[in-house]
Amino acid sequence: MGGLIPLSDASRQTRRFPAATAFIIVINAIVFALELTGGDAFVMRWSAIPADITAGHHWMNLFISMFMHASWSHIIGNMVFLWAFGPEIEEAMGSVRYLIFYLSGGFVAGLCQIAATPHSTVPSLGASGAIAAVMGAFLVTYPGDRIKSVLFLGIFARVTFIPAALLIGFWFLTQLVNLGAVASVTDTSKTGGVAYLAHIGGLIFGAVTARLVETLAAE
Repeated sequence: MGGLIPLSDASRQTRRFPAATAFIIVINAIVFALELTGGDAFVMRWSAIPADITAGHHWMNLFISMFMHASWSHIIGNMVFLWAFGPEIEEAMGSVRYLIFYLSGGFVAGLCQIAATPHSTVPSLGASGAIAAVMGAFLVTYPGDRIKSVLFLGIFARVTFIPAALLIGFWFLTQLVNLGAVASVTDTSKTGGVAYLAHIGGLIFGAVTARLVETLAAE
């Protein structure tokens, strides 16, 4: 088995501390702590449940749920990806626009997942859709940047540098493949709980809107 963990952009250094990205990470950590203390009741109250949303209830949960996570590995993985790609996009957009972009990306990603499973009562939660939007923005803004990453091959690991377009493009391809695999399985117990359509929708949103936001920031 292999794996890849992106660490940072090796091609450029941000000039300012990415305060908005750090703020998002802190909020995620606080909400996760509340989940640990509140248990299943907290998750069911604040996660986005498609059947509830399509019935017109708990729309704010589309925003709240993007700061929630299902496990330690879920939140750690998401925050590592956010820290790898977020600072450069925050600097390109400006902190306030970046925060609005992040929330918008997560909202659109959530809507994509709900559109695919409108009657589901399974809680939907996680920052993956919003982070996918950040990755989409990175893809169109700095496609040639090299991403410092840890590559795992079995029990071995090495630090390598991968072009952003290749890394994000491969990640996006895996989401498409996995979405197809899930769609071909009728037994939902076999499909897992990964919101692949949210990832795809988030990345497309980020890639399409990033240039507009960055242009506004430059004016």
